[in-house]
Amino acid sequence: MKKIRMSGSEAIAETLVAEGVNHVAGIVGSAFMDLLDLFPDAGIRFISVRHEQSAAHMEDGYARVTGKAGVCIGQNGPGITNMVTGVAAANMAHTPLVVIAPSAMSTAVGWNSFQECDQVSVFRAITKKSIRVPNPSRIAECLRTAFRIAYAERGAVLYDIPRDYFYAELEDVILEPKRYRVDKRGPGAPELLDEAVSILRDAERPAIIAGRGVVDSDAIPEVVALAEYLKAPVACSYLHNDAFPASHPLWMGPIGYMGSKAAMLTLSEADVILAIGTRLSAFGTIPQYGISYITGESRIIQVDINPLNIGQIHPVEVGIIGDAKETARELLARLKKAGISVNRDSWVKTAMERRKEWEKEIYELAMIEGKPINPRRALYELTKALPKGTIVATDVGNVASIANSYLKFDEGRKHIAACTFGNTGFAYPAALGAKLGRPDLPVVAIIGDGAWGMSLHEVSTAVEHNIPVVACVFNNQSWGAEKRNQIDFYNSRFIGVDIKGPCFAEVAKVMGAHGVRVNRADEICAVVEEAIELNRPAVIEIMVDPEQLAPPFRRDALRFPRRYLPKYRHLDYENWKK
Repeated sequence: MKKIRMSGSEAIAETLVAEGVNHVAGIVGSAFMDLLDLFPDAGIRFISVRHEQSAAHMEDGYARVTGKAGVCIGQNGPGITNMVTGVAAANMAHTPLVVIAPSAMSTAVGWNSFQECDQVSVFRAITKKSIRVPNPSRIAECLRTAFRIAYAERGAVLYDIPRDYFYAELEDVILEPKRYRVDKRGPGAPELLDEAVSILRDAERPAIIAGRGVVDSDAIPEVVALAEYLKAPVACSYLHNDAFPASHPLWMGPIGYMGSKAAMLTLSEADVILAIGTRLSAFGTIPQYGISYITGESRIIQVDINPLNIGQIHPVEVGIIGDAKETARELLARLKKAGISVNRDSWVKTAMERRKEWEKEIYELAMIEGKPINPRRALYELTKALPKGTIVATDVGNVASIANSYLKFDEGRKHIAACTFGNTGFAYPAALGAKLGRPDLPVVAIIGDGAWGMSLHEVSTAVEHNIPVVACVFNNQSWGAEKRNQIDFYNSRFIGVDIKGPCFAEVAKVMGAHGVRVNRADEICAVVEEAIELNRPAVIEIMVDPEQLAPPFRRDALRFPRRYLPKYRHLDYENWKK
């Protein structure tokens, strides 16, 4: 192919265009102004946020609902380091993300120049790869590599480029993505598929865990067909409630913190577990409600695209490296040839009864009176008001965690959670990114008032760019999860957990958004429906009972205090546990 002469900025812009990038999020900076100047003519929209962390969260949300890599950019040094939390979150959530990171001028590296930072070192541990452009001739090639790794390894990649390289001249070609990366993958090794089929056909109590890989590979129809043939109840992996249709009779709900007892009890009694598209993470499989649901007694068949995830936490009987969609399709075809050797009607009936019991339990918990509103009741009413196909982003914290019990989806790419990195301030900017990716669908964010303090500034972004996301802020005037820890482990000695803030609904109005404060549970449905119908940025502040809190988030990581020095002896657990 014939090379063409370009500037560094032109090489970057045209590579982005070839990758189908239609917008980039960030905050304007002199370091990349030459590239920014090309965006309008390249057909790339620049979404100017109020904090660079939000840019990474936005692109995380965008990538999750579209399957396309998100792209963010910022000023060298502090602008890029402001993205650390958002990039780490996306990387741990297996989201393809490319961070265009201008750095100090190539002639000034090591001089402690203005806004200089060794960004490659900073991001090395929280990305799949930190790539530094070594020479202007490799500007396009290194960016192609960044996209290739982001898609192949499902994570974040830093593309570090000296700021003077934007003005450099080079000769190169702009390649179509199919010329340098491949997205399709196979079903796995035939002999391992046969071994898995042999185990599944003879299982008396099979169960399936469907994870993020099922969503990312659009494999839900294949997993549904496989579950129906096996007569296997299906649990969703932690914080991926959209990995299996909630309306399906075999759906058991999510596992993990504040998940479904029905799902966990079913898994605890399964003799074979098919874990498809999930790494079976340590935190996502911690016992809950006193139930150990990955017991070590079940034979586990794990399917994952990344070989490093196979058997990482839980030993497996068979590990298959394969695409969730292709593997599910191939397993079903081979099972149909092999046939099912046992009757599983009784097993399915027991699972369905458990599901009914669990749904009854969480409904009754929601109906307990609150002052002013039981947060469970608020979630119950909120989910009733959501139209079919609504995308929901959840943050970290007490209320967002309880939502794990109530959120139901019938399609993939609808549940966007903060996942294992667990940082607050995630949900709202992620919801903005999701709306950019799916402007045809309603998008709602569920956030506690603590986390809202870290993201409310992006209401200005939503208003400026007309991104009609509905933020549902559950206000109990506290860091609820940590407050519960101090109740259970520190004899209700509250330090740093009570927070006072303004009326967030009024603040939203001042910023140009629709704002409503709700004090009654029976008002929630109508208020949410109105906000969605308005199709403009909205903040619904729901006042919830500060004393109705979920169990400790990390009971496994907390201990009752022991004090040995005389001045602290009265705080010792032994002195107040009675």
